[in-house]
Amino acid sequence: MTGRIIAIFVAPEHYAEQVAIETVQLKTGKGIVGDRYFGLRPKHPGKNITLIESEIIVEFNRNYHQSISLSAARRNFVTEGIQLNTLVGLTFRLGKVLCRGIELCEPCKVMARNFPATALSHPEIIRALANKGGIRVEVLTDELVRLGDEIFSDIIAMKECGKRNVSSAEYDASRKP
Repeated sequence: MTGRIIAIFVAPEHYAEQVAIETVQLKTGKGIVGDRYFGLRPKHPGKNITLIESEIIVEFNRNYHQSISLSAARRNFVTEGIQLNTLVGLTFRLGKVLCRGIELCEPCKVMARNFPATALSHPEIIRALANKGGIRVEVLTDELVRLGDEIFSDIIAMKECGKRNVSSAEYDASRKP
């Protein structure tokens, strides 16, 4: 299964507005250079970046008669055409970067607070997006990621690469028949 990146966001500081950008540098085990969480999650190893499906935001807007922007979810990458929950426990490619899906990124008060004023309460927003808030991801290789890059999910099961860092060349070699 493949999808693509349709939006990239970073926030330079905690609680700062997210900024849409076209290219980001990802660093192994640290996340996005210039993002508020870059290298600052020692209590949460492996949770370097977040992704959410654009289809979830569209569905939320349709079901609740809202017009929530893609940035309101406070996730780093917005994707299209791929079911992200299926990537938890797998190693996959985000553009040229190898990543590992760590866990679901459930909606929280911070996400709900960042939605524009609606008729929905924060608990109602959280319930509406339960199991749909995206995923937390560990960055396994250093590389640039660009708007429009593809996401390849049929890559390497965790048992094949374990916790070691896998280079792009090593990955490419492992995929050849």
